[in-house]
Amino acid sequence: MEKIWLQSYPKGIPAEIDIDHIPSLVALFDKACKTYADKVAYISMGREITYRQLDAEASEFAGWLQAKGMQKGDRVALMMPNILQYPVALFGTLRAGCVVVNCNPLYTPRELEHQLKDSGATAIVIVENFANTLEQVIARSAIKHVVVTSMGEKLGGLKGAIVNFVVRKIKKMVPAWHLPGAINFKTALALGRKNGFKAVPLGQDDLAFLQYTGGTTGISKGAMLTHANIASNVTQAYTWIKPVVREGEELIVTALPLYHVFALTANCLTFLMIGARNLLIANPRDIPGFVKEWSKYPVTVFTGVNTLFNAMVNNEAFRKLDFSSMRVTLGGGMAVQGPVADKWREVTGVPLLQAYGLTETSPAATINPLDMKEFNGAIGLPISSTEISIRDDYGHEVPQGQVGEICIRGPQVMKGYWQRPEETELVFYPDRFLRTGDMGYVDKLGFVFLVDRKKDMILVSGFNVYPNEVEEAVAMHPGVLDVAAIGVPDEHSGEAVKIFVVRKDPAVNERMLIAHCRSVLTGYKVPKHVEFRDDLPRTNVGKILRRALKEEA
Repeated sequence: MEKIWLQSYPKGIPAEIDIDHIPSLVALFDKACKTYADKVAYISMGREITYRQLDAEASEFAGWLQAKGMQKGDRVALMMPNILQYPVALFGTLRAGCVVVNCNPLYTPRELEHQLKDSGATAIVIVENFANTLEQVIARSAIKHVVVTSMGEKLGGLKGAIVNFVVRKIKKMVPAWHLPGAINFKTALALGRKNGFKAVPLGQDDLAFLQYTGGTTGISKGAMLTHANIASNVTQAYTWIKPVVREGEELIVTALPLYHVFALTANCLTFLMIGARNLLIANPRDIPGFVKEWSKYPVTVFTGVNTLFNAMVNNEAFRKLDFSSMRVTLGGGMAVQGPVADKWREVTGVPLLQAYGLTETSPAATINPLDMKEFNGAIGLPISSTEISIRDDYGHEVPQGQVGEICIRGPQVMKGYWQRPEETELVFYPDRFLRTGDMGYVDKLGFVFLVDRKKDMILVSGFNVYPNEVEEAVAMHPGVLDVAAIGVPDEHSGEAVKIFVVRKDPAVNERMLIAHCRSVLTGYKVPKHVEFRDDLPRTNVGKILRRALKEEA
């Protein structure tokens, strides 16, 4: 099979991109702030900041970094949920020529210590809720400069004080902490304003992010994403959305965390290019609070993951919202299930379309045409300047329609793993195709279909069973709210399928689900074991952690 390089792209989308005119992400940021200066850039808990304010405060943060002696290439850790301080610190870090190291606020001390030590970060901005975690590991890291902010610090006045009181005293979400020398965000900006900011020359090959990922195996690794990698992906995504968006008029909801590469590139950077308003949701797991915030604005674009879409359509208040302004919904991060996509379309009137990528590809590699009217099950077409190759375990391309490992080549593919040349070599073929660890196939029209993670495949009597397929079948049952499938040891078949189910209907039992599966799945794919749960373990973006379930089993 020939590598997939589309000869005919959707109308208005070029086969290749050109970023020669974009020296760095800072150039993109500068242009957006100048073009849309007086438009609202971000909204958080009712507080708005314009592109002009964002521009000024990013320079102040960059000035603070320079006042502390931070040089081009130094690493700055950001450990915050979706609050206004994040984009200010993000663009300020890039403007100072430093490298952003995004940290999940829910990290354990062990996980945070590894990332700080591995990256060599010397400065960090962290929300006080997680300062106790930093306190436990800072002595064993290279961190010298600490900014501790609060959830309400940039909300100002009475609102900020109320939010901080609720978080600290009512919900008791801030464990005691002690970090000598730490300052708050306001003080950092004031110091930066006083110090001033000196522009730093940046090139496409300079590092912009160390974006940590577990990858397919082993310890968390930092994917080295250059200014060219991210600028390429932003340009690729921009060319894809350009025919269906209105520059300076969109309002995108950002519920997925900005420290995750999906929301970082798609919501934060791509929609920055078109002057969109970005509604930040600090805690998307609080579905009632999320829906209340959504109801205040004429939302036009929404990105999410399957579990979030599922939670939304099962919320009564969400189903009553006015969706007349919404035109684009994009799912990524994990496979979107057909039943969830169907329900989303029924509730909102907007088709749920899939995109696909991974941290190592900045992240987008395939996207469905945004003018499609129906969910098609595919993860899309290769985006501009991107090649997809489906290969077997020996690196040979497989025939069209046959399942193999999805491999990707394009300008958005990472430089490699930070200080891990051996790991880097393992994921690249000699022709620079990246091995994703995801199994999939390509149909005759060039659409790519994701089957499952290679490592999650279940082997039943020599037959391959993909958990995604089982989960989608189970999700079709009206009494099921959520489901995860794994393989467990079996003395007769080697492995057997086990499902973990969160019920929507308490009357649903094991016998009913197995009978349902027999009606839609081949015999060897039918679950042999069923366990009911009140909830399922998830990652920070809502993906179900099959690994945790497998370890329990």
